[in-house]
Amino acid sequence: MSSISRVPAVVPTEGVDFFVLFQVVRKQKKFILGLTLFSGLLASIYLFFTTPIYQVSSVLRPAAINELDALNRSEIYKLPPSEALLKVGASLDSYETRFSFFKSNPSLFQAFKRPGRTLEQNFEDFNRDSLNLILPDPKKADSLSASVALELNYPKDADGPAILNGLVDYAISAQRGQIAADLKVIINNRLNELKEKIAAARANYDTEKEAKIASLLEADNLKRDHLQDELKALRLQLKTERNDRIAQLSEAIDIARSLGIQKPTTPSALAEQSSPGSNNVMRTEVNNQQIPLYFMGVDALEAERKTLQQRKSDDFSERRIAQIAKELELLKSNREVEVMNQRKNEDIFLKGVQELRAEVTRLRNLNIDIDKMKLVSIDRIALEPSSPIKPKKALILLLSLLLGCIVGVILVLSRNLFIVELSRIERRARAKGASDT
Repeated sequence: MSSISRVPAVVPTEGVDFFVLFQVVRKQKKFILGLTLFSGLLASIYLFFTTPIYQVSSVLRPAAINELDALNRSEIYKLPPSEALLKVGASLDSYETRFSFFKSNPSLFQAFKRPGRTLEQNFEDFNRDSLNLILPDPKKADSLSASVALELNYPKDADGPAILNGLVDYAISAQRGQIAADLKVIINNRLNELKEKIAAARANYDTEKEAKIASLLEADNLKRDHLQDELKALRLQLKTERNDRIAQLSEAIDIARSLGIQKPTTPSALAEQSSPGSNNVMRTEVNNQQIPLYFMGVDALEAERKTLQQRKSDDFSERRIAQIAKELELLKSNREVEVMNQRKNEDIFLKGVQELRAEVTRLRNLNIDIDKMKLVSIDRIALEPSSPIKPKKALILLLSLLLGCIVGVILVLSRNLFIVELSRIERRARAKGASDT
């Protein structure tokens, strides 16, 4: 028998002798040490084959007020620093922005690609598992202390800082492009509006009045055409719905005729007809579902179908048709045109153009360099981390050694307790044999 069997027994009736337990553990220290080292070896093997995951992050804060001063002073586009930060944050959170960056930089994402998977599937895994955007608290969104943080988890063979910094720059550039496009459209729309006003004011009043009259009449004609188109479409829709209803009725008639349903009935009543022996049973039907159309019976269905087939016009079934007729009637005369033709003193309707010309000059000379505009302040760029975030090698190794040691102590004590109990049973057996003799 091994040395563990020679350890003094622990007598339960006298309590636990911790000195004896210590002796048991001390005598089996090699076994415990071996089990501890084996557990540490298993943890080391796991750590060796586990791919380390690193994490980098970048923090964006609102830009200084002077960075957006030129844009805000234009009086046509307002963009506070806090709103610019949220726009960039929304761009970073945008699926389209992330996928565009992923698709346009394949060399950066080789480590995230898996064989047999499409580009979209690889991106879905990357977008779901690797990126984490932390937006500012809505209660503090207007404060300059707000920030947007973007975290990236990546394997060792990927260039995490380049990916994250590239994505941040890509999102900022995309937002700059969006702002530039919006600004261009707003300026063009404003200039077109001013040009139209100046051209109208530059012409004499008679020409202006004729143009306005023509515009009003043209608007009436356009509205009239739209109403007539809508009326035609509504009538076609009603006709189609009537034909569809007739087709449904025909189908329901065939079903009702095949089931022998001549008069309106219900599912429960139909069931009673098919079960003549249950005449004395009262049934109550509670059903919140729509009863199929064929339960109306052949007579009712044929009557409705015949009526629909004989209908000449569906106009009465759509309230909008009456409204269109009313609007068409009102378009027969334009009261504003009549009032303009009846004006006596027309000089009071002429307007100056000095302010309009000044605004056109200002907009044409407006020079805002969006490419150099600093939408956000990059408070922290992504840098190469010194150690992975997982697995935590020191912690896992320490826990594995501790677990191995605990398991070893438990095994030693359990084995000793079993041997002691076995010895006690043998002594009792010998004592009982001696008393019998």
